[in-house]
Amino acid sequence: MIILETDSLDKSYGPVHAVNHLNLKVESGQVYGILGPNGSGKTTTLSMLMGIVRPDGGMYRWFGDQSGPAANKRIGALIETPNFYPYLNLVQNLRIVCRIKGVDEKDIQRVLRLVNLHERSQSKFQTLSLGMKQRLALGSLLLGDPDVLVLDEVTNGLDPEGIAEVRTLIRQVASTGKTIILASHILDEVEKVCTHVIVLKLGSKLAEGEVDNLIKGKEIVVLSSDDPDQLGQALTGSSRVESFSREGEEYKVIIKEGTRPGDLSKELMDKGIVLTRLESRKNRLEDQFLELVKQDNTPKP
Repeated sequence: MIILETDSLDKSYGPVHAVNHLNLKVESGQVYGILGPNGSGKTTTLSMLMGIVRPDGGMYRWFGDQSGPAANKRIGALIETPNFYPYLNLVQNLRIVCRIKGVDEKDIQRVLRLVNLHERSQSKFQTLSLGMKQRLALGSLLLGDPDVLVLDEVTNGLDPEGIAEVRTLIRQVASTGKTIILASHILDEVEKVCTHVIVLKLGSKLAEGEVDNLIKGKEIVVLSSDDPDQLGQALTGSSRVESFSREGEEYKVIIKEGTRPGDLSKELMDKGIVLTRLESRKNRLEDQFLELVKQDNTPKP
């Protein structure tokens, strides 16, 4: 089932093209990451999808054909930092959220257990750690058991412990079959949490697909020798090398499909080159991301 689909979604702020005719599709049960550096259009995209910002062009559809209040009732969204009252305890704060959302207050205890804050239910909000506050924010989204969660930079400002707590909670919620749309500039977060990802730069889509497939990519081999210039000449003439770049005295080599690192090593040895280092690396999403954002995606005339 398609949960969300956009068609040429577009938004500009004066000369800044924040979102550039964006097409994406999110299916039920996916943890869909919107990944990109600051200024890539992530928050603007989510704000349009939640009706906070009006698109200049294009359209979006939730649950096949819904938008506006009808769709929003089935979505829990955390686009901005929620406002909790510091001198009220957790239950009192969540009661206010229930009244705003029209949700039965009996759901509060379920949510507090889910976010592992049940034992702190009578604690004042101001006494919570940053990680606990963010877990409470996620808990407030889960009141009423929405079908979809929309999260924008949900781990921003948290210490490592808080980040780990929030990521664990997201994975726990995802395991129940809920669809989660998560915007982040943190590569590690997307790798550890998301099943699918779209990479944005300057509002344009650079890549999209399953995280596992983007991680796999092509094999990278790091090489060095006592004569880096000679090694570079050999790599230039190698039929086993797709591309390479030099970083100091080392070479980062992308080998062609079907080639093993040992094949390249033997070829270089046959040319009289003795390697002082040969390291095969998994082409992580980080490598894919860094390569993508280096590309020039300026619209061509």
